[in-house]
Amino acid sequence: MIDLQIPFEKLSSTLKEILLKYGFTEERAHRCAVLFAKADLDGVRSHGANRFFLFLDFIKKGLVNPDKEPVALSQLAMFERWDGQEGVGNLNADFAMNRAIQLSKEFGISCVTLQNTNHWMRGGNFGWQAVEAGCIGICFTNTIPNMPAWGGSEPKIGNNPLVIAIPREKGPVVLDMAFTQFAYGKLSIAKAKGELMDYEAGFDEKGNLTKDPGTVIDNLLGLPIGLWKGSGLSMVLDLLAAVLSGGNASHEVGKSGHESAVSQVFLCFDPRKLELRDWIETKSDALIDDLKSSRTFGEKSVRYPGENTLETRNRNLNNGVPISEKLWAELQNELNS
Repeated sequence: MIDLQIPFEKLSSTLKEILLKYGFTEERAHRCAVLFAKADLDGVRSHGANRFFLFLDFIKKGLVNPDKEPVALSQLAMFERWDGQEGVGNLNADFAMNRAIQLSKEFGISCVTLQNTNHWMRGGNFGWQAVEAGCIGICFTNTIPNMPAWGGSEPKIGNNPLVIAIPREKGPVVLDMAFTQFAYGKLSIAKAKGELMDYEAGFDEKGNLTKDPGTVIDNLLGLPIGLWKGSGLSMVLDLLAAVLSGGNASHEVGKSGHESAVSQVFLCFDPRKLELRDWIETKSDALIDDLKSSRTFGEKSVRYPGENTLETRNRNLNNGVPISEKLWAELQNELNS
């Protein structure tokens, strides 16, 4: 599969022009397109343009409403609940994290929740949104059931991605992870290439561990990270998202057969307001310096979450964003259809 190097502005403008054909306003089309393109810019290709046609399909099916924006359900000081009205997932999440940032600047700590929203695509975008505003950000979402509870043989819980982002002058620490060993977007890319995963990715229909991404996708039996521990943590995040937002839990999300009307939580901490600035840098640097001093097996290096993102971003800004030739042709066909 051949990759083309597409300038970031060209990629985002192409996505924007397509979105304008689907009922987006100019401003919302631009913001939504940039969020998609940023995933590819930062090297997270599983949740960027590769997901764009799935997103368009959800619009066609009426599962995503381009013109709907969040409406407030409850606003109690630093805690707010919003209804996403089955609007655009990445735009709703962008709004919610921005609201959490604003509230943290006022109160120091904030929690903003969304019910009835849609897939946020790359969750890491919203961790970066927080650290770029100088804040600590934590956010998580539930999903359609796509992995078994530990010991189970059917998909009952979601892989419920979690993002934790901590600002740091020498490079933010940004963890962006789902609770399956491999995100389904990454499995889909490997399946398209005819590749097996490096490690067991899930179960087949007989309960055997498998590295075959297609088998895992077909059965929705992703392997929980940490085995029973990941299964338990995923369930707790699902429960928290549903309780704090008043929205759907994963088992309710799955009733439609599609991943829509999910629940999300956005937490924010302003280090300046909370008087953490005196030590946040020294604590972060000391921990990472110690991590980097670790002995390794062979010539491998130890990395912290998000370490390579800025390097990847700058390289792709200079050289162009890698997009498969096939996907770029499909985008051009959609644009000109």
